[in-house]
Amino acid sequence: MPGRILVFACCLLASLARSEPRHAITLYDEPAKYPPGFQHFDFVDPQAPKGGSLRRMESGSFDTLNPFANRGTPISMTQAALIYETLGFQSLDEPFTEYGYLARYIEKAPDNSWVRFHIDPRARFSDGVAVTAEDVKFSFDSLVEQGSPFWRAYYKEVREPVVEDRLRIRFDFRHAGNRELPLVLAQLYVLPRHWWQGRDFNRSSMQPPLGSGPYRLEKAEAGRSVSYRRNPDWWARDLPVGRGLYNFERIRFDYYRDSGVALQAFKAGQADINVETSVKAWSSGYDSPALRDGRLRQESFPYPYPASLQGLVFNLRRPLFEDRRVRQALSLLFDFEWTNRQLFGGRYKRLRSYFDNSEMAARGLPGADELALLEPLRGQIPEEVFGQAYAPPVNDGSGDIHERLVQAYRLLGEAGWHAVDGRLLDTAGRPLRFDLLLQGKSLERALLPFQRNLARIGIDMRLRQVDASQYIERIRARDYDMIVSSFSQSNSPGNEQYSFWHSSSYADPGGYNRIGLKDPAIDRLVQAVVEADSRAALETAVRALDRVLQWGYYLIPTWYSDEVWIASWNRFGRPPQAPRYSLGLNTWWEVRERAAPSREAQ
Repeated sequence: MPGRILVFACCLLASLARSEPRHAITLYDEPAKYPPGFQHFDFVDPQAPKGGSLRRMESGSFDTLNPFANRGTPISMTQAALIYETLGFQSLDEPFTEYGYLARYIEKAPDNSWVRFHIDPRARFSDGVAVTAEDVKFSFDSLVEQGSPFWRAYYKEVREPVVEDRLRIRFDFRHAGNRELPLVLAQLYVLPRHWWQGRDFNRSSMQPPLGSGPYRLEKAEAGRSVSYRRNPDWWARDLPVGRGLYNFERIRFDYYRDSGVALQAFKAGQADINVETSVKAWSSGYDSPALRDGRLRQESFPYPYPASLQGLVFNLRRPLFEDRRVRQALSLLFDFEWTNRQLFGGRYKRLRSYFDNSEMAARGLPGADELALLEPLRGQIPEEVFGQAYAPPVNDGSGDIHERLVQAYRLLGEAGWHAVDGRLLDTAGRPLRFDLLLQGKSLERALLPFQRNLARIGIDMRLRQVDASQYIERIRARDYDMIVSSFSQSNSPGNEQYSFWHSSSYADPGGYNRIGLKDPAIDRLVQAVVEADSRAALETAVRALDRVLQWGYYLIPTWYSDEVWIASWNRFGRPPQAPRYSLGLNTWWEVRERAAPSREAQ
């Protein structure tokens, strides 16, 4: 044991000697787009006027103002980013580059075995107290030990944070070679240690939290609204990463439990902007005199990330769904083509990959590079991975799925289910019955055809609707058979894949392993994604992982749009160049000279 410690210490000292502080770090050590001393990002207007207000909408409800709490229903991370700051600032026009923010400089080991952050001595919380390395350590420890299980999985490869002095902290990693982890830690939100002393981190609280970000929380009404006001003393307003951003004096978020009510509120001028997710609403719901005369506008933007994977998720913790043949049979009975044609006007595309809308989606048969990862797993993963290209079933849109019903019935028979008096029973006489847990009614109309198709071969799927708080509690307790869930992917998948698919997150209450995956083969592929040492290696590892997940039939993929739909009142200015990897709402500003129909309506 002393020898191992000596070796580790020698390796650490050697890597320390070869490292140097930088103004930015990148995933594969390629040069950052913006050099040291840059003045501002290209996607902002550094002369953007400050002032005015922006009213946005959120769905659901909230009962705590701590976005990191593991209990209750917190405010969104969109709002958290207004109050809190991270160690680095992710550029919105590069795939994955972190520039110094709370940390003026960032330093990492050549072998990616540690990362060091040099806190900017100018950094202050909004009460004037300086940000220190102790605040960073407190934040990391609090998130991992008391926050959502997501953080525990996200930072699982961190051995420990080490405070070196008042303004320097080093994170040592369990293993070298994790290129993404230094950038992931640059995204760590920093909380004020002095403010949290004597407070319960997980207690639902409506007390306005303290941060170092550009806004202060001004007012909140539980479940109804949250208002923020720009901090005139924000310490980072003149930093290169702060210029031209956060231009509104006030930002307010109003909560709506029903999307139809939210749309009507927007059209009545009670909100300034709406990111629409319903194709029906987008196609016809905004028609009004204001839209026709230009006061209201609808804009479509290319979705800048891999498609958010939405699907009907099987809970593998339930014995009913342990057999892959059962999951495959149910997947055959989801008639996307009819649903898309009859309910959505053909505007959606079918999800077929866990990383759709990107070059990382598996297509065709695996090449030699993927097979190098997959062949050692032969016998542990579905054999179809090696000889077939996955594709979800395709129907003609007429609603006639007789052939799919026959295929599903055959698979269920092979799995031990047989028909008795119009119901499918197992060998013990138990019916094939399960609940699909839903939050609200928005998806019910689209799921009723699936329910009817299942009933045609004797499967009883019940739609169970609960309110937001019940839904969250049941998800955390894994108390569901099937849910509609989504998994958001970035252009550089990495450590978050632990939380989605890795065995280490199986038992985390409230984590994102909602499927209940606990598979050594999938664990190895997740590790390959995390340890990829080049963009080409990352894409290969992601495609290999994608194939195994596809053929596992762990969820029924639904649909996606490769566009983002935004409706807004025509009273905002924006920079001529939009960021490539974001909608850039934080770069907008209010144009006072324009008519403000939303204000007049109020």
